[in-house]
Amino acid sequence: MHCAACRFDVAAWTDEDLVRTLDVLPLWWADLAQGAPPEALQPYAEVVAALPRLVPDADAVHRGWHALSEAGRVRHALGLGMATQTGRVVQVSANDGGVPKLPMPCARVTARGIEGDRQATRKHHGRPWQALCLWSAEVVDALAADGHPIGYGSAGENLTLRGLDWDALGPGVRMRIGEVLIETTAHAIPCRQNARWFTDARFTRLRDSPRRYARVLEDGVVAPGDVVVVEPLALPLPAQRPAAAQPVR
Repeated sequence: MHCAACRFDVAAWTDEDLVRTLDVLPLWWADLAQGAPPEALQPYAEVVAALPRLVPDADAVHRGWHALSEAGRVRHALGLGMATQTGRVVQVSANDGGVPKLPMPCARVTARGIEGDRQATRKHHGRPWQALCLWSAEVVDALAADGHPIGYGSAGENLTLRGLDWDALGPGVRMRIGEVLIETTAHAIPCRQNARWFTDARFTRLRDSPRRYARVLEDGVVAPGDVVVVEPLALPLPAQRPAAAQPVR
């Protein structure tokens, strides 16, 4: 029912999740491939390009999920990933639906995200590759200093982090946060629900220093003050082709 290598678990996906993920994977891929030598990632590009669209195909999503994870490791091996650095968790946030998400003294994190957290609508949220939403405390501080009524958790992030080079935080970056190991995925597209946090209602400014989604590789507990360790994995490049993702049934 699940893949030990990339932690894809078919039981965590609805048909809608599968369809919407296949629709998003090419955009996620374009984000990950940006700035990388095309020849280094060509095998993974072929996997993504061959995926079907608009069908609830668990094996296809697994192949894409697997390829994107491996491509992220290749980026690090090429020195294109985020540099090793450390930061801190400023706030852990959750809500039973909607924004703002509210501060928690600590939280257990699983492949489905923070226990007790959910989205009011799952049209654009709630897939396993969106288990956690991350954002920069420095960005929130700067917006608040400019007079916008925004705070930690307002824009729906689960983990507000300080001390990281946010502009360099792309997909495929692994971080150890407290007990939890995560891997960043796609950026979080701005939503009209966040217009209230801006004096001019220009919620699209969230694209300037975007929030980032992450999937969970190792469960555990996180709390404010926990150290965030960015761990680029300098793995050898695959020989020619991506590792085959075994069918998940």
